[in-house]
Amino acid sequence: MAKQNQTLGIWLMVATTVVFALQDGLSRHLADHYNVMMVVMIRYWFFALFVVFLASRLPGGIRQTARSAFPKLQIGRGALLALEIAVTVLSFVFLGLIESHAVFACYPLLVAALSGPVLGEQVGWRRWAAIGVGFIGVLIILQPSGGVFSPYAIIPLIGALMFALYGLMTRYVARSDSAMTSLFWTGIAGAVTSTLLGAWFWEPMSGPDWAWMILLCCSGVLGHFLLIKSYDVAEASAVQPFAYLQLVFVSILGVTLFNETIRSNVAIGAALVVAAGVFTLIRARQKEQST
Repeated sequence: MAKQNQTLGIWLMVATTVVFALQDGLSRHLADHYNVMMVVMIRYWFFALFVVFLASRLPGGIRQTARSAFPKLQIGRGALLALEIAVTVLSFVFLGLIESHAVFACYPLLVAALSGPVLGEQVGWRRWAAIGVGFIGVLIILQPSGGVFSPYAIIPLIGALMFALYGLMTRYVARSDSAMTSLFWTGIAGAVTSTLLGAWFWEPMSGPDWAWMILLCCSGVLGHFLLIKSYDVAEASAVQPFAYLQLVFVSILGVTLFNETIRSNVAIGAALVVAAGVFTLIRARQKEQST
């Protein structure tokens, strides 16, 4: 592992959120014109090539990297992430970037809430209180009396739940498997899953849109590379709260490029969700340091 450098790790995480926000904007543009599963499928082809390239350069090569203590679970979590990405991109089409991300931001709270029954971790009353505040924020965003609330509002909630389960599965396999092994299976299992589904929805893509597609694929690879480097030079618990900046950058893209508006209830609810999420991350870090 590289020498620990918290400041560099934070800046790498900020760069990661910028790249992932760009990726979400490109995904929304392409999903407006082409089937979501086709877009996800092509994106995963490039991602799979990326992880194969990384694995081939490690000691022991691909065979050693692919060796897992939980092969079925690794395949399952990789497939789940591919489906989650498709669900989340679909929410961009129906709700827009800003409102989708405002709801999706609750996923760390779902991780905290489910870590007890799924992983057997102890969740104290402070984190349960933060989880409650976060979900009040989600209700404010959804505003059942009007505003964002519609049948489509369930889509980013489903995506957040799927991503939370993916996160819990990732933490479970990390008990024996390396981060590179998990990344490898994320790319391979995701590529297979998205191809099995996306191949049925193939449609011709225009020249300019192929350029956007290539940029989307490159942004995905760059984003994951920056994320890996961020975790390599700093503790994950120190840099993870800065991942919420993606909501800020996505909001800028939504307003400037897609003519979206930031409703007051979305801003207030998202602030509560983010504050609660950061608090749960800080409490989790304090607990790790005390043990």
